[in-house]
Amino acid sequence: MLVKVFGSAVFGVDATTITVEVNIDKGIGYHLVGLPDSAIKESSYRIAAALKNNHYHFPGKKITINMAPADLRKEGSAYDLTIAVGILAASSQINSDEIGNYIIMGELSLDGSLQPIKGALSIAIKAKEEGFKGILLPIQNVKEAAIVDGIDVYGIENVVEVINFFNGSATIQPTKIDSDIEFSKNLDFPEFDFADVKGQESIKRCMEIAAAGGHNIILIGPPGAGKTMLAKRLPSILPPMTMQEALETTKIHSVAGKVKEAGLLTQRPFRSPHHSASSVSLVGGGSYPQPGEISLAHNGVLFLDELPEFKREVLEVMRQPLEDREVTISRAKFTITYPSSFMLVASMNPSPSGYFNDPNAPISSSPMEMQRYLSKISGPLLDRIDIHIEVTPVPFEKLSDTRKAESSKLIRERVTNARLIQAKRFVAFNHIHYNAQMSSKLIREYCMLDDASLQLLKTAMERLNLSARAYDRILKVSRTIADLENATNIQSHHIAEAIQYRSLDREGWLG
Repeated sequence: MLVKVFGSAVFGVDATTITVEVNIDKGIGYHLVGLPDSAIKESSYRIAAALKNNHYHFPGKKITINMAPADLRKEGSAYDLTIAVGILAASSQINSDEIGNYIIMGELSLDGSLQPIKGALSIAIKAKEEGFKGILLPIQNVKEAAIVDGIDVYGIENVVEVINFFNGSATIQPTKIDSDIEFSKNLDFPEFDFADVKGQESIKRCMEIAAAGGHNIILIGPPGAGKTMLAKRLPSILPPMTMQEALETTKIHSVAGKVKEAGLLTQRPFRSPHHSASSVSLVGGGSYPQPGEISLAHNGVLFLDELPEFKREVLEVMRQPLEDREVTISRAKFTITYPSSFMLVASMNPSPSGYFNDPNAPISSSPMEMQRYLSKISGPLLDRIDIHIEVTPVPFEKLSDTRKAESSKLIRERVTNARLIQAKRFVAFNHIHYNAQMSSKLIREYCMLDDASLQLLKTAMERLNLSARAYDRILKVSRTIADLENATNIQSHHIAEAIQYRSLDREGWLG
């Protein structure tokens, strides 16, 4: 008897429907075809044990299973339940009438219970697009899949529940989640708040500008100055995610298997990889491609602590994603694109010892050591960072001050207002939402300067020997400063403040 069951494969952040054809005939043998990987080939042992332990039998006949399209490589253990249901239906142990209306996915344990899978949200979106009645998934994946309206999502704990469901001897209620309620109830403020930071008013101002325009920022200062503390608080002043951003972010984390029972992700991600990270772990890829840290930080913050300690080739692979806001991974047989629109926050010591130009420092570094240390970061990468700011240690008077600093909530309100101005400005452009995303053409249109501002910028360009890209960055940052003041046009003091935030461009910074 021939039976067709439907599963799903995830490539990049999108799913593709897989047809699992099971044919049982006279003879003996188990043949699995259609480019399965080792985990799928091993499924026969898990399926046989799971069925036997639940008092069903694995047919001792010739079983041929084809996973179509046969030229597409299938991976992972998530097809266990799909194949098991196909074998049960082909051997007439369950009713096969309704099987073709559902996507069925899940990894089987030997006792028949189900383990969670990756990419449940992408699978649910594809199933809805293709008109399936519902999907059957492990109970741990139900919350993320049920975000999709218009399709029934059933949470399964054991293979017996699936058998009873198709035989009509038991009913399972589909999981319903109101995505709007789910979205709104998790919009609490994170645990880190700018009210906890003593002093550092100029750095907080920089952070506010960076958050308002989505600008990349680098913090330079000695150990203990508060660089990491400030960076961890940046997500607390970013505007709340829109529903579209929340779905995009959840989709990527779902593909990486990092959502499970969390459901819809409503907090902006904050990713902080260790400096020993490889280029593949940062941008994604591998023999079975997975999203990297820059994609997991999509719509959020990527924090690179101790930037010069990262391998140079690892940092260089970020140059293209920083510009394009997506990363394309190309292999001989496929090409996958992951979104990676993130804010880069980097921190570094100004010298190997960490104490630059400090007369009281216990250790000082020679100019040659400093040059070698700073040369690990390429000029083109620094060009892509809009704001460079020096962080100085907080004096004792500020540390011992008992007054509360301005809270993240108040700063967030100003940032959100600035973002609303930008949203109106770029309403005609689908992929541009804030100032950092502006192209050269849009910069010329929305960053018009008066004569005084133009002369100021010209002087700065000549004295600091800035690149054309740095020129664009200054204009973008000054546009954001103007938006925070609700100013229609960029004025000379906006340009002057933006020029201050190019510390690493200044001649003699090392001297």
